[in-house]
Amino acid sequence: MEPIWAVGLMTGTVLDGNIDVALIKTDGERIADTGTYTLAPYPQSIRVLLEETLRRARAWNFEGAEPAIFREAEEALTRAQSAAVKDLVESQGMSMADIGVVGFHGQTVLHRAPQPGRIGRTRQLGDGELMASLLGTKVAYDFRSADVAAGGQGAPLAAAYHAALLKEADASGDTAVLNLGGVGNITWWDGKDNIVAFDTGPANAPVNDFIKAKGLGEMDRDGRLAAAGKVDEERLARLLQHPYLTKPYPKSLDRFDFTAAMAEGLGAEDGAATLTAFTVSAVGKALDLLPHRPKRLAVSGGGRHNPTMMAMLESRAGVEVVQAETLGWKGDAVEAECFAFLAVRVLRGLPISFPSTTGAPEPMRGGKLAG
Repeated sequence: MEPIWAVGLMTGTVLDGNIDVALIKTDGERIADTGTYTLAPYPQSIRVLLEETLRRARAWNFEGAEPAIFREAEEALTRAQSAAVKDLVESQGMSMADIGVVGFHGQTVLHRAPQPGRIGRTRQLGDGELMASLLGTKVAYDFRSADVAAGGQGAPLAAAYHAALLKEADASGDTAVLNLGGVGNITWWDGKDNIVAFDTGPANAPVNDFIKAKGLGEMDRDGRLAAAGKVDEERLARLLQHPYLTKPYPKSLDRFDFTAAMAEGLGAEDGAATLTAFTVSAVGKALDLLPHRPKRLAVSGGGRHNPTMMAMLESRAGVEVVQAETLGWKGDAVEAECFAFLAVRVLRGLPISFPSTTGAPEPMRGGKLAG
């Protein structure tokens, strides 16, 4: 297949109020062109709606009928994200007729990893059929359900794209990709045939929630509070005994599996420092689980804008840390680009998850196709 233009969409569980939109040209195996990328802010009304939806989702917890708010939020976010796709495409002097497929991840509202004797559950809000009709193009969506139904974790899904990026940037197997969103996830590739991926632990979600609860804004901007604080090492040592951190992969997390309550009773600076130290120390433990420890981490996602987190990552995880841009990637765009890449794989009937990345029983095709 010749490479086609595809648009990818991602809105993370950290709910930073933005839609990540990326345009790439790919055949689902190689990246021919990384096009362009933008952040399209949600209207405040949708942001408030999504925060309430996440609260209702946790109360629901896959028991009984879905909350009615899901339908309202799904339509609102689908329309907003469709408009964001159109705006990005038109800003490049293109039309939707030039786009082969849109990869629409949707908003994760609840994710429960499988347990012994019980398959997992996952729910992303996003109406692929509505988006296809609004945009007049094919839309790949609902990327996780098939993997979960087959007994997989349903996450992380970025491994196929991360591996494609690594193949072009560093085929030595010495570099792993770390994404720091609401949750952290890592992809390791040995330079040959083996890919491993899993969620490392929390990333920005607990510290953001902690700062919000203190009434000090949306996040620890530039890591200033953490830099001014002192890590509660005794508390950190206790937190690092959490069984998830030494559990073998494949494994995945919900955004609320680790919460701001880990810093309960601490002031803003010390709490931010302790939560940040926990995030990066969890990454260190993740590196120890890999078939061999990578020499460096290429970091994408919002967490890499936090210099305190990046410095702590190097010292506490004991690894060389570089920005994704060092390898020629757009660090904020990687996750959205990933869903453009996966959408083309859905179109071609190629697998999007693997036994070593989600624990699926075999390489799994996934995603639904609308339009």
